[in-house]
Amino acid sequence: MRQRPQIPGMAAGGGPGLPASALRGVVDLGALAAKPQAAPAATAQGPGAGTGGEGSGPAGGGTDAIASPLVFDTSDATFDTDVIERSLTVPVVIDFWAEWCGPCKQLSPLLERLTVEYGGRFVLAKLDVDANPALAQEFGIQSIPMVMAVVGGRLVPLFPGAVPEAQVRRYLEELLRLAAENGVTGTADGQAPEELPEPPMDPALAAAYTALEENDLDGAAQAFRNVLNANPGDTEAKLALAQVELMLNTRDLDVDQVRADAEAKPDDAAAQIAAAELDLSTGRVDEAIDRLVGFVARSAGADRDAARVKLLDFFELLGPEDPRTATGRQKLTRVLF
Repeated sequence: MRQRPQIPGMAAGGGPGLPASALRGVVDLGALAAKPQAAPAATAQGPGAGTGGEGSGPAGGGTDAIASPLVFDTSDATFDTDVIERSLTVPVVIDFWAEWCGPCKQLSPLLERLTVEYGGRFVLAKLDVDANPALAQEFGIQSIPMVMAVVGGRLVPLFPGAVPEAQVRRYLEELLRLAAENGVTGTADGQAPEELPEPPMDPALAAAYTALEENDLDGAAQAFRNVLNANPGDTEAKLALAQVELMLNTRDLDVDQVRADAEAKPDDAAAQIAAAELDLSTGRVDEAIDRLVGFVARSAGADRDAARVKLLDFFELLGPEDPRTATGRQKLTRVLF
């Protein structure tokens, strides 16, 4: 696995995807687990109807379902055992579907394939909303396909609709991260999960990281610029380029001289920015932010704007999840207004 460039004292940045905060609002399913469930009506059974349990054979969904113990039907009658109890040791993803649902026929096979690919790190429970209307109502299902999960007996909303595979993977990775944070790290067979192969990297991005590994900072910077020229929205390349440019700006600095200049020239924008970049590159993040906030407070015109823009660059490097970003933005706002 290629290592992304890191600034000492900074947390590794993640790619685009569902933020962890979006998965925090889980709903306790304890009451649902204790509630007696009505058996499904006989008339509800039919092709693809949920029959519950792993022993029920391949899951339904109106598709060529994958026969796997990791993918199974569940129902009103078996939901406690199939989902809630099992979720105490392994995350359970729930696919709400119906035989008549066209988008379900696109999403269900994808979910089944990914479940097998992840090798037991989560299991997939398929619930036919026509055969199990009471349970669908308990979950507030108004449209399908709908995908939720249960972790440690608590409900985690994931996503509605037949979304692209890359997006599904991001949701699943975030689900597994949430499960780990809550101590649900088992697997379907009780064994440690096999490490998944790393997805192939874009060749242009791989070339940039190769240059970085070879300590060719100029080549890496140019390669990341090439990636952004082709795809301006590539957030990984944008962040990596910013980090490499910081390395370039600070690699030849005389540390003692930079600090002496900053001390002797408190009103010199170039001296303060150089010292702040040096601070950031050596993990002194709070010092870097405070230095530039202080300069913005006592300067004006182009010098003030240069320091402000540099601060915004710092915040982008740190990322919105870093608490120092929010604190720094508050400090900057106070001195600007």
